[in-house]
Amino acid sequence: MKAGLTIEELAAEILRQKDAKEDYIVDTGRLRMEPSGNDVILRVLGTDEADRIEPLDIGPNAHRQIGVQLSIPAKYYAKMQDENPELLSINVNSWFERSSKQRMLRVMDGRARAFLSNRYRRIDNYQIATAVLPIIGEMKDARVESCHITENRMYIKVVNPRLQQEVVPGDIVQAGTIISNSEVGLGSVSIQPLIYRLVCSNGMVVNDAATKRNHIGRVNSAEENFQLYSAETLEADDHAFLLKVQDTVRAAVEEAKFSQVVDMMREASEAHMNTAHVPEIVRLTSRDFGLTESERDGVLQYLIEGNDLSLYGLSNAVTRYSQDVDSYDRATDLEAVGYTIMTMPIRQWNRINQMAA
Repeated sequence: MKAGLTIEELAAEILRQKDAKEDYIVDTGRLRMEPSGNDVILRVLGTDEADRIEPLDIGPNAHRQIGVQLSIPAKYYAKMQDENPELLSINVNSWFERSSKQRMLRVMDGRARAFLSNRYRRIDNYQIATAVLPIIGEMKDARVESCHITENRMYIKVVNPRLQQEVVPGDIVQAGTIISNSEVGLGSVSIQPLIYRLVCSNGMVVNDAATKRNHIGRVNSAEENFQLYSAETLEADDHAFLLKVQDTVRAAVEEAKFSQVVDMMREASEAHMNTAHVPEIVRLTSRDFGLTESERDGVLQYLIEGNDLSLYGLSNAVTRYSQDVDSYDRATDLEAVGYTIMTMPIRQWNRINQMAA
């Protein structure tokens, strides 16, 4: 499992961000993008054309969401941003004026970090952490194995060593849970089972059993308020959801679900691959499950080093390689990909082996 922050560092960063964040409901007709050096900035104007807040740098998520909102193709948007910021500003401002709508602008540290629907319900990292960290602290022997906060998401990965089983002799796995949240529109609040493999510190996200809460709520209007305050975000249904989050974390993976996953691991350990065509099997599997060429090469290396030429060995090679990637977000994605590979239908596994021959 990829290392991230310590739990103390995570808590400190969450508190820092809580005080640094600001959210606004804006009319896109009052937004202006302007060139600034080799990039662009975003201005929020009042009816008197004066800046209502300081001009903002624009983060990658906000850029992508502006492009989607204005139906500007992503490649063309990126080309203008890289090669002609003035042209990007002209395009964006023209469409802002033609299709004036109210949007939520999420700001932190002087940068626009998200450009979202005014129906976006803010369930922030501080709320989630405040709900779950005390519960984790109460769980006997439970430990935060890894946690991090990226530009896209917050992750807390908890392992419960009191619930463990042996997949094959000497290969012990423990139950856990992963709590994740995105404040910038890249996913719901999610609580998913996690399997932790002691032999190599791999984590595997069980991505077919999750408690989730989408960030969709009532319409916020610029006529009601320009700046939204965090104290107003926790409504009754959010409070009920956070109670459910606490209950789910407290359970830290049901024993029945954990046993079911371990049984699937044992079945996968018996699904052997055609040893004469291992590189081609890895290539075909990587293609089917969205791995890049460099990821494929890393997985192949760990598969050979692990000397377990089975479906279980292949899935473990993916989760082991996840520790090597730079991005914590991508590492967590690969932990889920490892589970998806392990649980692929046997007919798909047989097809891959036949195609590789």
